[in-house]
This record gives sequence, structure tokens and C-alpha cells, in this order.
Amino acid sequence: MVFRRGQKGDSDRRDRVSEADAYGDLSEIKDEERKISLADVSRAAGPWDFNEVEDPKAGRVDLGALLVPAVEGMELRLEMADAEQVIAATVVSRQSAVQLQAFAAPRSEGIWAEVRAEIALEISKQGGTVDERDGPFGIELRAQVPVQAPDGSRGVQLVRFIGVDGPRWFLRGVVSGQGAVQPKEALDIEHVFRDTVVSRGNTPMAPRDPIPLRMPAEAQEAMQQQAVPAEEGSQYTQGDLNPFERGPEITERR
Repeated sequence: MVFRRGQKGDSDRRDRVSEADAYGDLSEIKDEERKISLADVSRAAGPWDFNEVEDPKAGRVDLGALLVPAVEGMELRLEMADAEQVIAATVVSRQSAVQLQAFAAPRSEGIWAEVRAEIALEISKQGGTVDERDGPFGIELRAQVPVQAPDGSRGVQLVRFIGVDGPRWFLRGVVSGQGAVQPKEALDIEHVFRDTVVSRGNTPMAPRDPIPLRMPAEAQEAMQQQAVPAEEGSQYTQGDLNPFERGPEITERR
């Protein structure tokens, strides 16, 4: 299913970042960008809570718990646990991607520090390596994750785990592609993460429970019109629900 709707992102921000490799020395980043990267993240520039934005649906794709800003030329993939349950949204822009997931969090404290430790431990068990670095959203993880290619060969995938604690929610992003290694290439998807609105709702939820997502109305209408069984080649494909492997998904282009 393909939908098109253009909207420009903050392309002027590209001039503010040096071409220093994301795995290189932070001293290579310009002083003004270093101040932004190393500042204590207060969410003064996002991501946003639903109650902090005057019109949270304006210019954004409504996925229920997440309202994701439209970026010109972006591709939106919804990862499915089954034919109805959306578990994550992935935005692809050029040669970079960011997977977005929102989770419930305690009222009094954030969970990103604990989540980082758990992610690092899991990747280490898989034989990968993880470094904590300062990034545009505070402390992030830059990881080399062992993966198996379709031809059976083994390799590593470079990814960044970014996270921000909000009021009773936590937003996690997994950055892959060129955005995981080149700061300049990550600007569009970092803008998507920063301008995403989280709608936690008032339903009681245990900490770390995923906040439910839903398909946008356009996708639901297109699915009803197509009504093609999965075994006959619908947009759903089989796969592990793994942050490093693409799960069942539908695709929307903007």
C-alpha cells in the first residue's frame, strides 16, 4: 500500500553538524553542536507529550500512542505482531531509519538508564559490542550487533539506541543505516524522533508495557479494500519481532 503526502523537514539543520564519524572522537564536532549534544536533555525541544502541543495531529501521522511527523520522501513501516496489533513504527528517510516504540514508565522516575544497561547486556551476550556516548538526546548506545545475511554469512550491523523519558512514558529509537555512523545523515530521522508526540493516555499500565499503537486511517481503509489473505501475498510477511530484524509490516510512503 502506497500513500503520498509531501512535507519538508528541517533541512537547514544539515549545515550545523560536521562530518565526524559517529564512532569517532566527539572533539571533532563543532563547539556549538557539542553544546547541544552534551547538554542535559530536558525535552525543551522534544519529543513531546500530547498535552504539550497545541495541535499534536497537525503534520503528523496518527498511530494512536505515537504521532509521527511527516518528512518529505519518508517511508513509514508498521511492524505487526499479528493482523491487528502494531508493535512499532519505523521511519525510513534516504539511507537511514529509526524504529520508534513507546513504553509506560513510572510517574516519579525514568527508565532509560535501566533499559540501556539491559540492552548492553543482551548485545554482549550475542557477541556484539556496545559503547555509551553523549548524543543529541543525551546518553545513547552505539552498538555493533552480530547479524546473519540472507546468504548465511555472518557480519555486524551498526546501530544507535536513543531514548528519552517523558511524563509516565519512555520513547525508544533504534537508528540504523547511514544515520548510525554519520551524524550528517541522521538529521532527518533525528528530527522525526525529536518532533514525535507521545499520547500515553490515562489507562493504568505497568512500567515498560508497550503503549498500544494503531494503523493510520488510510492504511485501515486500504487493507479493507484489498482484503488479501496473508498466504496469498499480502503486505504482511513473517519475521522475528526483533529490533535488528524487520518484522511483519505495512509500508506507507509520504
